Amino acid sequence: MLTTISQVGDHIGKEVKMGAWLFNKRSSGKIQFLQLRDGTGFMQGVVVKQEVSPETWDDAKKLTQESSFYVTGMVREEPRSKSGYELTVTGIQIIQLAEDYPITLKEHGVEFLMDHRHLWIRSPRQQAILSIRNAVIQGMYRFFDERGFYKVDPPILTPTAAEGTTNLFHTQYFDEEAYLSQSGQLYMEAAAMALGKVYSFGPTFRAEKSKTRRHLIEFWMIEPEMAFVEHEENLKVQEEFVSYIVAYVLERCRPELERLQRDVSKLENVVAPFPRITYDDAIELLQKEGHEIKWGEDFGAPHETAIAEKYDKPVFITHYPAEIKAFYMKPDPGNPQVVLCADMIAPEGYGEIIGGSQRIDDLALLEQRCKEHDLDVSAYQWYLDLRKYGTVPHSGFGLGLERTVAWICGTEHVRETIPFPRLLNRLYP
Repeated sequence: MLTTISQVGDHIGKEVKMGAWLFNKRSSGKIQFLQLRDGTGFMQGVVVKQEVSPETWDDAKKLTQESSFYVTGMVREEPRSKSGYELTVTGIQIIQLAEDYPITLKEHGVEFLMDHRHLWIRSPRQQAILSIRNAVIQGMYRFFDERGFYKVDPPILTPTAAEGTTNLFHTQYFDEEAYLSQSGQLYMEAAAMALGKVYSFGPTFRAEKSKTRRHLIEFWMIEPEMAFVEHEENLKVQEEFVSYIVAYVLERCRPELERLQRDVSKLENVVAPFPRITYDDAIELLQKEGHEIKWGEDFGAPHETAIAEKYDKPVFITHYPAEIKAFYMKPDPGNPQVVLCADMIAPEGYGEIIGGSQRIDDLALLEQRCKEHDLDVSAYQWYLDLRKYGTVPHSGFGLGLERTVAWICGTEHVRETIPFPRLLNRLYP
C-alpha cells in the first residue's frame, strides 16, 4: 500500500513507497533534490548518486516539472525542512514524463493563470487555499451536526426568487419560466417547519455584472433556518458558528496558513461575542468621517471597510431600513421602519460574510410585503402556506463560503478560493 506525504511521520526510519509529481528539482553534482507533491503535502526527496542504481539516477535526471512517478525511499527527520521530514530515495518508477509545463516557477499574469486554472491549483499557494476551504466546510458540517441540525438539499432550478429576479439567470423549464437559484432560504424555511433546525449547502448564482475582488457569479452558501428562534438568538448562533469555523481551521491548517503567510494572531482573536452597531449608528459614524451617505441607502464596500476598521473581529450591523431589505424580513416591533436583521462584516476589508434576519411569521403582513415588492403572490403561494399552517417565530442566515475563505486565508481575491471560478468575463476552464 502506498504512503502519502501527510503520513510519513508515522514511518521514520522505514522504507516507504509513494505516488508523486515533481514540483521542482535542483542538482549539485552527485546529489539531486526532488521537490515532491502528492496532494496531501510537499516534501523533498534526495537522490545520492553513490547510493542508488545507475537506472534510478538516470530516471531522476529525466524527470521534468509535473512528471508523475512512484518513488521509494527511507523516511528521516529533517528539522530544516518545512515538513520536518525528508526522503532518501532508493528507487524511481516513472509513470509519465510531462511535456513542457506552461506554469513555470516565475511570475505569470492573472489572466494567464486563470486560463490555466486547471493546472494552477497544483501550486503550493493554491493547494493551501483549497485545503483551508475543505477545512471550513468540514467545520461547518461538524458545527451543525453537534447542534442537532438536519441537512436538507433545496432545488437549484426554481420558479421564484428569494429576493426578486433582477440578478438571476433565466432558463426555460419545458413550458415554464425558471431561474438558477440565488438562495435556498425559502425552501429551508419550509424544511424548518418540518424538522426544527436545518441547513443547506450548495451553489448559488447571481447574474451581477460586477468585477470586484469580492464577487463571483457562482458561489457556495450555507443557509441555516431555525424554528422558534428569534433575532437575538439568531445572532448568537452566527457568532458561535464563525468562531467555531475559525478555531477549526487554526487547529487543522497551521502549515497551510503559514504557507500563505497569514497573520494568525488576527484569527485567534475571532472569539464570540462579536461587537454590534445599528444601521443608524453606522450612518452617523460614516457621515462624521466624511462619507457621502444618507439614511435609507445601502452600504458599499468602502462603507463596510470603514466600519470594520473600528473593530478587531467581525462586527454585526443590525436593524437596516425595511425598504432596502428583502420582503420576508420581520419589522422591529418597536420601530417598523427597520427590520430585525444583521449583516456580519469581516475585518481587514473583506466585507459582508453573513446576512440574516428573523423572518415574517404573520400571513397578512407577508402578503402585504409581497405586494409592496411587486411579487406575484400566486407564485409564492406555497411559501405563504407556511404562515397558514402552524406558523412560528423563526430565523436564519446565509454565509458565503468563498468570501469567508478569502478572509481566513488573507487572500486578496475570491477567485482563488474556489477551484474553478465563474467571473463576469470567464467561463473557461
